[in-house]
Amino acid sequence: MPDIDSDFCYEGRQRVIDYVVEKYGHDNVSQIITFGTMAARACIRDVGRAMNYTYAEVDRIAKQIPTVLGVTIDKALDLNPELKTIYDTEERVKELIDVSRRLEGLPRHSSTHAAGVVIASQPLVEYVPLQKNDESIVTQFDMTTLEELGLLKMDFLGLRTLTVMRDAVDMIKYNRGVDIDLDNLDFDDKEVYKMIGEGNTVGVFQLESAGMTSFMKELKPDCLEDIIAGISLYRPGPMAEIPRYISGKRDPKSVEYIVPELENILNVTYGVMVYQEQVMEIVRKLAGYSMGRSDLVRRAMSKKKHKVMEEERKNFIYGIEDENGNIEVPGCLRNGISAEAANKIFDSMMDFASYAFNKSHAAAYAVIGFQTAYLMRYYPVEFLAAMLNSVMGNSDKVSEYIRSAEKLGIQVLPPDINESYTKFTVKGDTIRFGMGAIKNVGVNVVENIAKSRDEKGKFTSLMDFCNKIDLSIVNKRSVESLIKAGTFDSLNVYRSQLLSVFEKIMDGVYSQRKKNIDGQMSLFGALQEESESNLEIRYPNIKEFNKKYMLAMEKEMTGLYMSGHPLDDYEKPLKEQTSITIEKIIEAQKNLNEQKNVELEDLVLDSSLTDGTRVIIGGILTNVSRKVTRNNTLMAFAKVEDLTGYLECVIFPKTLEKCNALVNEDSFVLIRGRVSLKEDEEPKILCEDIQPLELINSSKVYIKVEDREKANMIVKPLRVLLSQYKGDSPVYIFAAKEKASFRLNRDMWVDLDTDVIDFLISKFGEGNVKVVEG
Repeated sequence: MPDIDSDFCYEGRQRVIDYVVEKYGHDNVSQIITFGTMAARACIRDVGRAMNYTYAEVDRIAKQIPTVLGVTIDKALDLNPELKTIYDTEERVKELIDVSRRLEGLPRHSSTHAAGVVIASQPLVEYVPLQKNDESIVTQFDMTTLEELGLLKMDFLGLRTLTVMRDAVDMIKYNRGVDIDLDNLDFDDKEVYKMIGEGNTVGVFQLESAGMTSFMKELKPDCLEDIIAGISLYRPGPMAEIPRYISGKRDPKSVEYIVPELENILNVTYGVMVYQEQVMEIVRKLAGYSMGRSDLVRRAMSKKKHKVMEEERKNFIYGIEDENGNIEVPGCLRNGISAEAANKIFDSMMDFASYAFNKSHAAAYAVIGFQTAYLMRYYPVEFLAAMLNSVMGNSDKVSEYIRSAEKLGIQVLPPDINESYTKFTVKGDTIRFGMGAIKNVGVNVVENIAKSRDEKGKFTSLMDFCNKIDLSIVNKRSVESLIKAGTFDSLNVYRSQLLSVFEKIMDGVYSQRKKNIDGQMSLFGALQEESESNLEIRYPNIKEFNKKYMLAMEKEMTGLYMSGHPLDDYEKPLKEQTSITIEKIIEAQKNLNEQKNVELEDLVLDSSLTDGTRVIIGGILTNVSRKVTRNNTLMAFAKVEDLTGYLECVIFPKTLEKCNALVNEDSFVLIRGRVSLKEDEEPKILCEDIQPLELINSSKVYIKVEDREKANMIVKPLRVLLSQYKGDSPVYIFAAKEKASFRLNRDMWVDLDTDVIDFLISKFGEGNVKVVEG
């Protein structure tokens, strides 16, 4: 019985499963058990733990196992000479590896298959044993055994992209009045293929990764068949055939076939075996196999059953006769193909078949890829809004798609109490940030706000807002988060003022409602007519928070900077003083993870950035933490963020000792160091030096004192005095006697938007404080 996979919109997946249970009966449907086995790396770690090896010993050995799909310990010893050397020379390593070899591949634990469901015509207990896993009933046999028993297994998968497409089509209809029928697009649309070939693949299903994007730029697809082949080739194994495929596409006359009979089968892929269906067609057309027998060959090849395959080699070349001499399978020789050519063809199939992809699967994915590319090409605003909605819980992905929108000239507007809904929405050619992405603000809160606004009119003030909403749903924590995220900015009241009064206003409105319920007065009657002034808002006369603080609040509430970026003023110095953006380092890591150990020969993705490459990056430090090493010295870890992304920064003891004053939260720095790019790890920058990132043409503050001695005396108290005015403008002390200036450390720079200058004048005198424009 075949295994059937079906992808559904992830929001509707559970409805499908519920339908199947209802249709076929609760007793006839079950989820499936799956057994996790001890893979090479995990096996070494588990065995090392059981044998009381230290973490460092086990980690050193486990990291020597290449991260290649299906790698075994024996294969790792062949692939990695360093691992083989320590195995041969260190007794403890040999013991650990030998024990691990014996356990490798054995079941380690059981769990429930993520998507698999088995369906029978009778109660399943009549066919297989069942058990309870958590709250689910599952079969005790795994999916392979169920297939061999002839039971129907289906995978019901939730595919996020299908939800994105549905949402985009709905938004296009609502925003533009256009009905899009994705099933009847023009799949020969040259503009769509041109966009893909130019590498503009953001959000395009199966094509948006860095490596696949580079492949598409090389391939320059011009038909759906190219996309189908691309999806099938861009995987471990077939990747090695990518240059040959591209070469054949560019010059079809250069393609050669072992025998002419292969041309009609392989010409669509320029002589390269790409699909399982091609293997099946080869054995049918060249050797006379039946449909059923050709599928058995495909299965044996894909599962690397060598004994079965060697038997099939003979059948493929010489055919099969029954005991009466009747020909069941003619074989290649009877069909005029030499044994030498037949052997060569079979070898090619053997090399390829274990990695072969099912064409119908690839075609289905390619169609979705084209459909998403179509939406991106002609309706990028709605499509990106739908993409943003699909990743609302992931601030990194939200940030990535917002940057993509900005590159296309699409404005993503900040959340607004009078415009935003739960999800990202589209108005004209702009996207409005959804309030559902704000911390501490749930769906129920936003729905109540939107309902109140739609029924009672837009909010004109914080008081009006509190009067219209349901305070049993929208609590103080939610309102505080909304203010911090900037959703009330359009009311033209400072966030500092709103935060200082919102609790008092909410308490007042709540109290009046309680009195209204108690029958003491009508909140919207007597209160408004006679004593409305009792609840008038009296905002305190205070200044707005500085830009840096407001951005920090936005980051806290949304994971993003909404009204700007702390580095906006540093865009020019970042370009001039750095050698690379963080986005490029992240792309290099993605390429590494995708390529693994596969050599792409002529297909060069990005060889300019490798592990250990020296770079200069600039940005803002966040999440700073210091740790004591085993040598009792301090080292530090931090996140460094520029305008394109962020990565981890590792600051070793010697560098930290030298640059300690700069390693602080929200420091603007230039970092010189080496890039760390390791397979299946996050990219890092290993710091060698840290310098302050200075604004070009920034204003500087000078404080004049009598001499160097006096300058040294005031540094310590000045650090305390300036702590409340932190900013980006450098502060210098000028020693009059020596006529020398000394720049204070970065953590003592000030924000000139505050009253810092008045404060300094009060301390040092008007003639001793000066602001010099850069």
